[in-house]
Amino acid sequence: MANFDFRAALDAGCAIPAHPLALTASRRLDERRQRALARYYIAAGVGGLAVGVHTTQFAIRDPKIGLFRPVLELAAEEMSRAGRPLVRVAGICGLTPQATAEAGILRDLGYHAGLLSLAALGSADVDRLIDHCRAVAAVIPVVGFYLQPSVGGRVLSYAFWRRFAEIEGVVAIKIAPFNRYQTQDVVRAVIDADRTDIALYTGNDDAIVADLLTPFRFGGTERRIVGGLLGHWSVWTRKAVELLDRCRLADSTPELLRLGVEVTDSNAAFFDAANGFHGCIAGLHEVLRRQGLLEGLWCLDEHETLGPGQLAEIDRVYTAYPHLNDDDFVLKHRHEWFE
Repeated sequence: MANFDFRAALDAGCAIPAHPLALTASRRLDERRQRALARYYIAAGVGGLAVGVHTTQFAIRDPKIGLFRPVLELAAEEMSRAGRPLVRVAGICGLTPQATAEAGILRDLGYHAGLLSLAALGSADVDRLIDHCRAVAAVIPVVGFYLQPSVGGRVLSYAFWRRFAEIEGVVAIKIAPFNRYQTQDVVRAVIDADRTDIALYTGNDDAIVADLLTPFRFGGTERRIVGGLLGHWSVWTRKAVELLDRCRLADSTPELLRLGVEVTDSNAAFFDAANGFHGCIAGLHEVLRRQGLLEGLWCLDEHETLGPGQLAEIDRVYTAYPHLNDDDFVLKHRHEWFE
């Protein structure tokens, strides 16, 4: 696996779930279930894993918690045992000293790229943002991250993305502003920079199928979003892999568009859209709990819980869209992942 070309894998298109954090009732790492989750995703056929990201809970970086490196190590170990190469992505946060230090940890643990959050530089101008991104890209290849403002991101202009796309170490961009204008800004910037080697990934959990089906054409050049790096794909993952295979380079059809509406409706329940995404992590935990992969909904922050009415919404989409869940797959193989 030493000769694995992760960039070619990214360019071809992968399903990359954002890996949750398995905790005990005392809010300590549940290593057995953490490993079981990674094994579930690998068995489901994903092309990679994203660890240490929002779904994993940013608080793992708190020195009092001290889970950033251990969680990355566990995932790396399970990916090494997968029997096939996987794209290894991990989150990078903070101001430049912290971000470059985290990039060094990722590199030392054998990760291929860092998903770079710019949330800590909320008031920085474009020059500072680009300097920050260049510093991190000098340590490890970078996946850009357009995070929606409602969960801590910021609006990033076309001018930023145009300059970002010129950074040699950029290998992909996760587009997740939950906004069509801003999504198009990113794609247009990459096209205008003539960076055919930057893979485009959806993080727009509210428009997964639409993103995967859309041919984006600007200035006579067309690009496709080839895969997804998604918190939504941390649940019902086997069906997510099938969805990507079905949508990759497909033409839009009424059937696929209807499926897209169903996926978005499910995401609204899992991510607690009705309550401003308050329960976005707990909702994913609830689905994994129902499948027997997690023991409970516990987050590092005890205030991160399901939002009002969210449980009923999860019940509703489970009933409405039985063809979207992979409960049978999990039930058949779950005992293997806990061995």
